[in-house]
Amino acid sequence: MKLNLLVFYGSVRSARQGVKAARYVANKCRERGHEVFLVDPFEFRLPLLDKMYKEYPPGGAPELLERLAGHVKAADAYVIVSGEYNHTIPPALANLLDHFLEEYFYKPSAIVCYSAGAFGGVRAAIALRAMLGELGMSSIPSIFPIPKVQDAFREDGSPIDEGYERRIVPFLDEFEWYARALKAARERDQDRERSNCSAQQLIASQR
Repeated sequence: MKLNLLVFYGSVRSARQGVKAARYVANKCRERGHEVFLVDPFEFRLPLLDKMYKEYPPGGAPELLERLAGHVKAADAYVIVSGEYNHTIPPALANLLDHFLEEYFYKPSAIVCYSAGAFGGVRAAIALRAMLGELGMSSIPSIFPIPKVQDAFREDGSPIDEGYERRIVPFLDEFEWYARALKAARERDQDRERSNCSAQQLIASQR
């Protein structure tokens, strides 16, 4: 089953290195046959949160936010690629994610975390788990930590350390399982709602 996946990346620092990890994950998902869109805050320069997307009238959101909302709503699942800033997630990533809520519901997420040091950003992953659950896109059990990210990938996202090619496989296998299972469940619910609506319309027409 082909999936529509959204990869959120959240650093806007001038010397950022984590974008190479985001490109790597996006490329690996494409290789597995999925539709993938990488959300880069350099491209989607949303202002500090004032109004969430849902707080605008239909069609009234700023063009950039409306365009991003189209990708968020269309996605079956999300990969969140996060560095670690002061034991938590980057502010640009939190700002990106906070603009939406119901659009994430009943869809899974997967955490890719990184750092310049040896711990791979796992403390940010701990903070991110709670946030993603509250947003309605709970994360899968596994995480994908990347230590010394500056030495792990080339600019285009190709790996310098080939060990990542082996490590990414079970992580994406697990992510796909949850994404497909929840997509099937959402589709069953939609079919049930359509059947109920049709039945109600039939009853109303016979009165």
